[in-house]
Amino acid sequence: MLAYGANNEDTARYGHVKLNTVTVWQASWFGAFPNRRGVNIILVDQFQCSVLESRRFDTWGESNSATQLSNYLQQVSRGSIIVGVSADEPSRYLASALPILREIGADVTDVQVRGSFGFVAQRGFPAKTVLCKALTQEESFTNQPRINATITGINNVRLL
Repeated sequence: MLAYGANNEDTARYGHVKLNTVTVWQASWFGAFPNRRGVNIILVDQFQCSVLESRRFDTWGESNSATQLSNYLQQVSRGSIIVGVSADEPSRYLASALPILREIGADVTDVQVRGSFGFVAQRGFPAKTVLCKALTQEESFTNQPRINATITGINNVRLL
């Protein structure tokens, strides 16, 4: 998983989620792919190593998106694998989703404008969550959040 934030230089930045080296989500800022601004959530079938569902919540452009994100995450079943990856600018309208993100182990309350973050969580097991974040635009520009993880199931899923 590779998250990205926008930057004032209009320099291309790319983000992706890969399952067993296969790209299942990609986006960019001034790059070749669409800019999937906000918080992107991917539910992973840990047994088939595939995407069950992918949703985008534009927490910069839509004031009700954090409520939608919160409602969505609350209905995810216990034990489900959740990959979250931010793109462009996730923090503007994120406030009402912060409690549920913290509940699943992804505390991003300190991420500022154009910061970025990514996480891999198992619903109901916050101690297992892996979170990587860049708090500011500058940090996101120079050190994009990235996670490599292996999720065990019937077949091992390697998240890149």
